[in-house]
Amino acid sequence: MNLSEKDMQQIAQRGISAKKIENQLHQFETGFPFLKLEAAAAIGNGILAPTDDERKQYVSAWQQYKAEGKRIVKFVPASGAASRMFKNIFSFVDGDSSVPTTDFEKKYFDEIEKFAFYDELDAVCQKNEGKGIKELMAESNYKAIAANMLNPQGLNYGQLPKGMLLFHKYDDGARTPMEEHLVEGALYAASKGEANVHFTVSHEHMDFFRKKVADKADGYAQKYGVKYDITFSEQKPSTDTIAANPDNTPFRNDDGSLLFRPGGHGALIENLNEIDADVIFIKNIDNVVPDRLKPETVEWKQVIAGILVTLQQKAFDYLNILDNGATGEQLEEIAAFVEKCLCCQPKGATVDADYLRRKLNRPMRVCGVVKNVGEPGGGPFLTYNQDGTVSLQILESSQIDTDNKEYMKMFTQGTHFNPVDLVCAVRDYKGQPFDLPKYVDKTTGFISSKSKGGKELKALELPGLWNGAMSDWSTVFVEVPLGTFNPVKTVNDLLREQHQQA
Repeated sequence: MNLSEKDMQQIAQRGISAKKIENQLHQFETGFPFLKLEAAAAIGNGILAPTDDERKQYVSAWQQYKAEGKRIVKFVPASGAASRMFKNIFSFVDGDSSVPTTDFEKKYFDEIEKFAFYDELDAVCQKNEGKGIKELMAESNYKAIAANMLNPQGLNYGQLPKGMLLFHKYDDGARTPMEEHLVEGALYAASKGEANVHFTVSHEHMDFFRKKVADKADGYAQKYGVKYDITFSEQKPSTDTIAANPDNTPFRNDDGSLLFRPGGHGALIENLNEIDADVIFIKNIDNVVPDRLKPETVEWKQVIAGILVTLQQKAFDYLNILDNGATGEQLEEIAAFVEKCLCCQPKGATVDADYLRRKLNRPMRVCGVVKNVGEPGGGPFLTYNQDGTVSLQILESSQIDTDNKEYMKMFTQGTHFNPVDLVCAVRDYKGQPFDLPKYVDKTTGFISSKSKGGKELKALELPGLWNGAMSDWSTVFVEVPLGTFNPVKTVNDLLREQHQQA
């Protein structure tokens, strides 16, 4: 590894060890192994589909748990910039045509009044162009409208974080996703009148994000009768990864310094590890709906949380039995719970008290999965672990060997995918927090091709937060309705019926 003294200083400043950099450069050379699959998870084989009566019981179990005054936190990864949402509009502004030509561009301008940000955009057009949107469109000056949405002198939507864009219209004003998450926190994650919400935000947006939250939180606290405790964190520089040239040597900036890149959402396991909570909900910033559609989301969040605390209590009871010396009959009962309820198959492993304790005394998560309708997203699989056992995992396509026809058939015919709808139990049966980075499978990272300044580079992503970073957790999948999954990947997604007023 040809690193200079100056390189070593740069590495140390980020809080990264030289050994870690050495490992990362080695991973560029070797790549990451594909995972060995047993089957795509399905209803009856790894995915629960609770009945109406069971749903009521789980909601009740969650209400009871909340009444005990446990600390519940809603964790929202919100550091992504919105620039990708506007890729098509950037292309229009930079393109040769002065009028919309693609179906995407035509839809955007034809239905522009339906966007929650319409009034604000109209106001900045009046200020900067001396004309409103309708006048500018009548003159075929479409580019001015788009530029005023994207550029800093306008709404600056091309640079803002997604959580700060106006998504939904209401009679008393439009709301951002950040606000919708505050509302959700009050509706299903509040305990004893306190709603704890944690946002992970990028460094450059932190001050702006904090100010917006401070402006809005009191109004929602009064409306929903809760007290908010809202906290923030940034992705740590120590979780950045070194970039490499195509020949696997360190990629350097024009000034000769090493290039580091964010390690992807898997880096957030460090942020998650610092959350003081009994139960943590995880949901992406852009997966929100207006109030008229929230009841379904709120019900199902409570269902999956009720399943979590029910299973956790059972696991705790069994761990206490193991501590006191389990009988042969009890060991059989515990083994059946681990295999049937936690979907962990021993395969060749010896099923003894040590094995059962290891599989029970670890973090637990219940993940909502939705029927596959062609949206991008990781899929639920029964996968072989490092110890030879099989358990449930959320896999991305890059973790699957595309040359293996059997695996590709599993992936393409999978019935469900993961919409990032997780509820996590992160304390052990003695009330101590788990050290979450210990449960990461470090062999499940990703290598992707990127470029900087016209030069190709290889980027290393850490095991994804809900993929390899939670590989050694107890995992349970529950089918949830498609209505609970409404992500916004492009600006025109906001025109979908689910994001419009009734």
